[in-house]
Order: sequence, then C-alpha cells, then structure tokens
Amino acid sequence: MSYAGDLTPQEAWAKLEDGAILVDVRTEGEWAHIGMPNTAATENDPLFIQWTFPGGIPNPEFIDQLKLQAPEEDGTELVFLCRSGQRSIAAAIAATRAGFTSYNVLEGFEGEPDRYGERTVNGWKNRGLPTNLGKN
Repeated sequence: MSYAGDLTPQEAWAKLEDGAILVDVRTEGEWAHIGMPNTAATENDPLFIQWTFPGGIPNPEFIDQLKLQAPEEDGTELVFLCRSGQRSIAAAIAATRAGFTSYNVLEGFEGEPDRYGERTVNGWKNRGLPTNLGKN
C-alpha cells in the first residue's frame, strides 16, 4: 500500500474528529445530486476537488488544487472519499506522493450496490454519518 491506510466510514469520522481533513474527490454532479458529507461537527470543513471529470477524464490540476486548499501544517492528515472507495485510493496515492499523509475511506460515500443496483448496502451516507443534500 502506498498511502497511510484504509478506514471504515466510522474510523474516518473518528480521524476527522481528531483534526484530519476530508477530501471529497467525486464530481460536481455527484455532490449536487447525491449529497455531500457534513463535517460541521469537526474542526475542519471538507475540501471538494474532483479526481476525474464526467466521463472519467482525469483532473490534471488535482495535486495543484489540493496544495492550494490543504493546510501546509506538518502532520495534517487527509482522508479521501469518493462514491465507492476506488477513485479515492488513486487520489490518496497521488497525495501521498506529493507529501501528504493520506487515507482512503472504504465503501466511499454511497457504498456498493445491492442486488437491485441501488446503493443502499454501506458507505458514509448509509452508515448514518452526517450528510447534506446539494453543495453549500
């Protein structure tokens, strides 16, 4: 593994309560139509930086955008979140290479699909962690 590790949604929330910063790497459409994590109960607002654009086109500015938004303090941990925990792995790897301490949220925001294709099995939202509809 080339990043700090994988966290369950509950473990990710505990990291956020301890001062880590959540980085949501989904697309603008996902934020607007599916919802977003709400970290108001922690000391840090989440960062919203697309890892890919619609159609899976990579965001060539991802690391530059991360460096502009993430604090420069040594030791600040970043927790990466996507829909199901796959894009966030790639983002965590890239961020680690750029010098950040990075974790991936297993299950992602929506989790895996059930037998009907609905994302109701697990993930941040389905585990009951704080969520907003639409980007603020």
